Amino acid sequence: MALSCLARVPRKYHAILKCVSKRWRELVCCDEFYDYRRVHSLSETWMYGKIWFYVLDPNESQRRWKCVPGLPARALNKMGMGFEVIGKKVYLLGGGGWSDATNEVFCYDVSRNSWTQVASLSTARYDSACHVYDGKIYAIGGLASTRSDPYSWDIFDPRTNSWELHSNACAVPEVEDSVVLDGKIYIRCQASASTMSSPFYAVVYEPSSGTWQRADADMVAGWQGPAVVVDGTLYVLDQSSGTKLMMWQKDKREWVAVKRLSTLLTKPPCQLAAIGKKLFIVGKGLSTVVLDTSQTGSVEGAMVGTSIPGLITDDKVLNCKFQTL
Repeated sequence: MALSCLARVPRKYHAILKCVSKRWRELVCCDEFYDYRRVHSLSETWMYGKIWFYVLDPNESQRRWKCVPGLPARALNKMGMGFEVIGKKVYLLGGGGWSDATNEVFCYDVSRNSWTQVASLSTARYDSACHVYDGKIYAIGGLASTRSDPYSWDIFDPRTNSWELHSNACAVPEVEDSVVLDGKIYIRCQASASTMSSPFYAVVYEPSSGTWQRADADMVAGWQGPAVVVDGTLYVLDQSSGTKLMMWQKDKREWVAVKRLSTLLTKPPCQLAAIGKKLFIVGKGLSTVVLDTSQTGSVEGAMVGTSIPGLITDDKVLNCKFQTL
């Protein structure tokens, strides 16, 4: 009975519930509580942004970014960190720079509001492509001066707290952007000026079969910025000239302009994230614009949008992910 009642309390009050008693704290933090909310459609999704480490409740009446305390000192101000979510845990992977990249992995348990260090990557990585498939984290490519095999990737199993190293000549080290589409991980890469007519190309990794291949050239041609998938549709924020949201139409094999946005509002360079049919465009200082993709079929592709104030800073946003509890 207690589980049924407490599971219906909005997520923003969970910190208060944990202060009532030790028994309530253990209940709110346990996997059974998480599973009950998920099964009974009581879960709420929040977004985490990596400047330092901030969280946003998109359903709050007065939406604003809040700092998450306790980020380990070794993860502060570290560039190029991988960033992923599995269940109720957020993972920060590697990062640093070419000469000081690390293999450290930090885990934030959102129910307990606590940080721990978990098993390290098999090798140092920064600016790697990080995604979740079938309950495991894939950290692909990335750079580091200490790496013996740049054409490699790690797979993390949270059940065993262990990483498994793989290598393949198609696993590119220099990652510009990545996205999961149709069960495959697409990785946009910097091309060699001597071998490619285009400055970028993309490779595709299919985790279910472990195979690599080159991506559709027409798709790659319009992939000119951060990407996100909404209901199986790929969206890209083109920031090469202003800020323009593009949509890939697979059936016609062409890119369509959805909406042009003011750079004063978006504050590029931006990152993209999505929850349901809503796109979150997060710029410098976590300045955020929310667009409803369900409106893309209206006249001239007009979209319903709102804005969320950012911080008093021009720091670049490194990544954004959603987590549901």
